[in-house]
Amino acid sequence: MTDSHPPYGRRPLLIGVAGGTGAGKTTISRAILDHVGAHRIAYIQHDSYYRDLSHLPLEERRRSNFDHPDALEDSLLLEHLRRLLAGEPVDVPVYDFTHYVRLPETIRVTPQPVILLEGILIFVNPELRQMMDIRIYVDTDADIRLIRRLNRDIGERGRNLRSVIDQYLATVRPMHLEFVEPSKRYADVIVPTGGENVVALEMICARIERMLGDAASAEAE
Repeated sequence: MTDSHPPYGRRPLLIGVAGGTGAGKTTISRAILDHVGAHRIAYIQHDSYYRDLSHLPLEERRRSNFDHPDALEDSLLLEHLRRLLAGEPVDVPVYDFTHYVRLPETIRVTPQPVILLEGILIFVNPELRQMMDIRIYVDTDADIRLIRRLNRDIGERGRNLRSVIDQYLATVRPMHLEFVEPSKRYADVIVPTGGENVVALEMICARIERMLGDAASAEAE
């Protein structure tokens, strides 16, 4: 059974970009931002909604399973998406991936014609899926994804090689096989090779522009 899509009319267009760690989700999202125009897009990353672990000792935080759906506060994300769809601004959390805590500051995101949601696990939650007008899954080989994760976690998140590999084997790979890979069946569009797939990107952006144009025409009538 497939999920039904909400009818697209005058409300913002909600686009979801999912895929495994290091698949190229951010590259696809940035291409959409560049083509459609960042001024028309409210861009939200699922990673911002990781639960705050400040109540735990640092070593225990490091051992947490960040690749399980329960690690993210989907209830807050759903609330924020509903508010954006209703034309209200939201304050998105800022997450510190070095210490596994939410920072005191937030980022104000204002309503736009397009809401772009990016995240590994966004197709796992049925409520999130059903809110989306377009669901894109970025499909990239596991070895390429692992190399990209190594570069990101070591270069940007203060991790060492051993810790990244241990986490990959303990939680990232098992959770990918249990949750992320099966969620691919809910995608409307599957993009092989990620951001390098120029043809798929052009087709996706053209579709978004067409849907925005159809909505604008319906509103003018």
